[in-house]
This record gives sequence, C-alpha cells and structure tokens, in this order.
Amino acid sequence: MKVLKGIGLKKEYGEKVLFDNIEFSISENEKIGLIGLNGTGKSSLMKIIAGAEEADGGTIDKPKDYRISYLGQNIEVEDDEKVLSFIYRNDSPVFRVVKEYEELLEEMKQFPDNKALLDKMFSLQAKMDAEGGWEIHSNAQIMLNKLGITDINAKMGHLSGGQKKRCALAKALMEKADLLILDEPTNHLDYESIAWLQEYLQSYQGSILFVTHDRYFLDEVTKKIWELDRGILNSYEGNYEKFIEIKSIRDEVEARAAHKLSRLYANELAWMRKGAKARTTKQKARIQRFESLQEKTNQTSSSDDLSLDVSSSRLGKKVLELKDVEKSFGEKVLFKPFSIILQKGDRIGIIGSNGSGKTTMLKMLAGEIPVGGGEIDRGTTVNIGYYTQENEDLPLNKRMIEYIRETAEAITLANGERVSAAQMLERFLFEPYTHGTIIGKLSGGERRRLYLLKILMGSPNVLLLDEPTNDLDIQTLTVLEEYLQHFPGVVVTVSHDRYFLDKTCTKLWIFNGHGEINEYLGQATDYFEWKQSQEKESAAEQKSAVPKPARKDESKQKKRLSYHEMREWEGIEEKIAGVEERLEALAAELANTGSDFELAARLTEEESRLNEELEFLIERWTYLSEKQES
Repeated sequence: MKVLKGIGLKKEYGEKVLFDNIEFSISENEKIGLIGLNGTGKSSLMKIIAGAEEADGGTIDKPKDYRISYLGQNIEVEDDEKVLSFIYRNDSPVFRVVKEYEELLEEMKQFPDNKALLDKMFSLQAKMDAEGGWEIHSNAQIMLNKLGITDINAKMGHLSGGQKKRCALAKALMEKADLLILDEPTNHLDYESIAWLQEYLQSYQGSILFVTHDRYFLDEVTKKIWELDRGILNSYEGNYEKFIEIKSIRDEVEARAAHKLSRLYANELAWMRKGAKARTTKQKARIQRFESLQEKTNQTSSSDDLSLDVSSSRLGKKVLELKDVEKSFGEKVLFKPFSIILQKGDRIGIIGSNGSGKTTMLKMLAGEIPVGGGEIDRGTTVNIGYYTQENEDLPLNKRMIEYIRETAEAITLANGERVSAAQMLERFLFEPYTHGTIIGKLSGGERRRLYLLKILMGSPNVLLLDEPTNDLDIQTLTVLEEYLQHFPGVVVTVSHDRYFLDKTCTKLWIFNGHGEINEYLGQATDYFEWKQSQEKESAAEQKSAVPKPARKDESKQKKRLSYHEMREWEGIEEKIAGVEERLEALAAELANTGSDFELAARLTEEESRLNEELEFLIERWTYLSEKQES
C-alpha cells in the first residue's frame, strides 16, 4: 500500500507560525477535505505536500514512485503557450506522444494531402496504440468540454483567470496521480461543471486532498475532514455533515473562550439535516438531540464569536426599478429588454453560464457601467454595498486598521451598541496584535475578509455580492449567511454555490446565455432538481417516440408473421449489419477528431442515435425470430 506521511512539519510566514510539529498520513483512495480560517496555512500545507514549497521543519515521507498532481490557486502560464501545449505539459512519454499527435492533427487541417504528414500520422497512430494514448486523448476532450474550454489553440495569455484555472484543473485531472491535490477547484465553475467534477472525484482511483468553500461538494466527495485550527491539524472521519456534528458537540463541551463557533455549527447542522439537501426522513431522536444542542449553544454563545450584526441604513419604499434594461457588447447580446422592481427584503440569486452577463448586471445595478438601453431608477435612500470579485485595488502598503478607519472610526450595531474599528477587526477574527499588519502581508482569503468588513461597515441597505464564496473560508461564509438571513434590505448575489444560494436566496434570475432572463421563485437546489426532471422527461418522451416491438407473452400477439412482418424479417439482418458497420466507422472518426469539438459533438450525437436504433433492431429481430419459430 502506498502511503504518504507528514512528520513534524513546521511553517512560518514572517513572524507568524502557521503550524508546528504537525503529523498525518494519507493512505490509498482517501478523500480528504481540508478546512480552516483563511490565513491559517491550508494552501501552504498543500504546497508542502505537493513539493511546490519547502517546509521550515519536518519531512514528507512517500514511496519513490509516488505521483502527485497539484492544482494551486495561482496558475503560472506562458502567455504565448497554447492550451494544447499547456494541458499536455508532462514528462510522461504517453503525454508527449498525445501532444505530438494533437499538433499533427492541427497541421494536417492546413495540408490534408501532404504525404509526409500522412506518413507521420500513421507512425504516431502506432505509437498511440503502443503507449495507450487514445484514452488520454479521449479523456482530454471530455474534460475540456465539461469545463467549458472549446479552443485548444487559444493562447493562454488571452484567457481569463477563470479559463486558466479550468485548463489547469483539466491538466491536473488527466495526470492520474496517486494523490490529487486541489486548491479551490470549484472556483470559476458553473453548476453543470461542478456536478460533473463531483461525480468524477467520487469515482477517482486515487487519493484526493482538497480545499473548497462549496459545502454540498465537500459533503458529497469527502470521507475525512482535516481542520487546520491555530496551528493544530485535527482529523475527523466522515464527510462535512459528520464533521459539524462532532465539532458542535466538541465545542460545547470545551466551551472555548476564543472564537467559539458552536452555535453556528449547530445551526449549520440543523440546515444540513432539515434544509433543501435533506430529502429523506431522518431519525427523530437525532433531530431532537441536535435541536436541544442548538438551544444550549445559543444560550452559551460568547461575545467574542465572529459576528456580523452590523446595522444597515434606513431603506425607503423605493429601491431599484429596471425598465426595459438591455445590454450588448458588439454583436454579443447579454440580455434583451428586462423589467422588474426590486423591493425591500428581496433575496435574489443570479445563476447562468460563464459569460452570460451576470457580473455586468451587478455593475449596472451598482451604477459602475451604463445600461445599453432602458433605465435603472434608484430610490433616494439606497446605499449600495458592492462586493466585487476583485479586491478593488486594496492599498497593499496600508495597515489594516487605517484601511478600516477610512470608512468609519466606529459603527453602531443592530442592537444599538457602538463598536470601534479595532473591535470590528477582532470580531472578524483579526487578533489585536495583527491590526497594524500591512495589507500586502495578508493571505488572499484574509484580504477578502477585510474587504467584506469594510463594505459592511458602510452600513449598506442594498448588497450586491459577486461570487462571495470564492476565497472566503467556510466559517466566514457561515456567519455571512446568518447575517444575510436577518438583513432588512435587498440582497442580489451572483454565485455557482448551491449551498450559499439555498441559505440566502428565495428567488433566482436565470441567465440563459441567449439574452433572456427568467425568474424562478424558490431555492437553487429546487430549481436544479426541477431542471433535471424536465430534461429526463424530455429524454423519455423522445425515447417513447421510437416504436417498441410487441412482446411474445402479450395476449393479443399473432402466432404467425404477417405479410409486412415477413418483408421486415427478410431485411432486418442486413439493416443490423449496416448499423454496426456505421458504428465502427464512427468510432474511428471520433478517434481522429483532434481538437474539432463541433465535429466530435455531431459524431457523438449520431453514435447515440445509432445505438438506440441498433437496440431496437435487435429487439425486433428477437421478436420476429421467436414468432417465426412458434
């Protein structure tokens, strides 16, 4: 059995000790989710295990032939490198052969009659057979399609940050390692891609260690949770639901004075048990047990819990009214004329594929860019807090306390209490001794937490949140969700995170990518389940349209072949042979599609249709054969 071990690992960042003398082991086929507050060293630990960073003490012990594939948060690329070259960048002989084969296919598109190229193609096909390259070639096409990468000849420098991350994810998955290490793999993925990745990782033949904010994803994939908490690595058997069950009990027993989150874990557990995820009946005794736990932890919660009880400014009756709003970029129509009135208390989630105009809509609501047509009418009392995907050019040379005081020296909480900027930093889990820290020395996640605090300290009454789950740790998200549930104003959120949307939104705007925006009243999980059922019904209707042969045991079945059945019987074997021959030809064509994804899609569709036809013909042949013999 291949086992990787961490022995006495230590890591320091400046004067801060992230962890010291931690130990662990990763056995074969383990699925481990790593959680913890931003800035505690999760990414550093994964980099050390992957060999991308050196530890300040301790060792990583693993077999010599142990293979690790690593997806980091920051993707390093060469701007002129093509997607094709990037995803096959690997020392393995089989990857070199597949890369050479793909490049030759592209060259042959320009010179299809070049004999030298044809001879080279025959030679490479033999190498592909010998090295087992066809599976990698096929898997690469599937992965890139599922992750929304359609042009393998595009230069990496021309891709967005999200597209680069998806290319790097495909590359990491293709390498078939003993240990797959993924840092926030669901960032920049839409719902369909996340669902595919979840299913892929569940059946992955190897070990996985990953960090994610997506709690549905975490719950479904993991079999073990590692929690990195103030330099200590705790291990919990089971998925995320099991972890919060154990954690809530443990926190209540220990009654931690510093940053105790037991009340939130109990609330989180109640959601997992009774929320949109839970469709099956649970044991009443267990539900009652944790309802009791929730009550107890609510009574014992301390004032130094991470809390977002920031007050919001008064909001009048008129909030935002969109009147025939539309927007295009060149020939690309993001959305056709759209009208709606946003009212106090609205909780709206925006979903849709990447590039469908979700961020553009938020920017127009915030007044950062003009509408392409129509009008957005804002109420006079509206005070917008806009949490963007970027950090709005955080002043990296400024100290945290100075940055927060730019907004307010002190604010009034919802309960009327006055709290200073320094106290708010403490409530956001920034220890007093860190308040003078230069922002540039914070981790990416800590900067996002600081940025969120600054926005909320402005006492907004309309919150626009663009992918808030990206880069925020689960603990901060849990508290943000609780805050939003009691927020009296309007919240509009762009997110691919079903869990976050389920807990914070009651209405969806669905951007279909063709300029239309549809409304759905309900939670994201309900919508995706409804959408899935509609797709299944549609597929079933198409299948039922194909005539099915009568069964032999039907009471009204004729005992002898009719004239038309006799004619059918005489030609059915030839039809079967013809379909089988075409399927063989399709298989060969699919193997040579290279990067022509449109052709691959057409051939795959034809293959699916012919398989259904073949199944029908064989059933029909069986029926006619039995009737002929009766």
